[in-house]
Amino acid sequence: MQTVLIVIHLMIVTVLIGAVLLQKSEGGGLGMGGGAGFMSSRGTANLLTRTTALLAVGFFITSLALTWLAGYDRKPTSILGNMPGQTQSGGATPVAPTGGGVLDQLKKADEQQAPAAPAAPQAPQSQ
Repeated sequence: MQTVLIVIHLMIVTVLIGAVLLQKSEGGGLGMGGGAGFMSSRGTANLLTRTTALLAVGFFITSLALTWLAGYDRKPTSILGNMPGQTQSGGATPVAPTGGGVLDQLKKADEQQAPAAPAAPQAPQSQ
């Protein structure tokens, strides 16, 4: 269903772009041309204006339908509901550190590289 709606939406978008580009503007645009044609300039302007309005309504309807379809099966989630160590009742249980984090590994590496500090300051010895 969603694929069919996307195809219809894209067809409406391309025709809408063409209808907007064909409209006569003050700068001429793609709609500039001679007076020959199947309709007068006023009739063509009315037809293109109505076509653009109908295509815009179709664009909004398909956009809203696509948005509704995209969120139809989506369940509300919470970033707090997926915390590790949380029970079903909602109370948090204490989580023991695993020691596998990057900061824990850096702390262990720093402790291994640091030289042992003297226990107490020593006074200079005379000879």
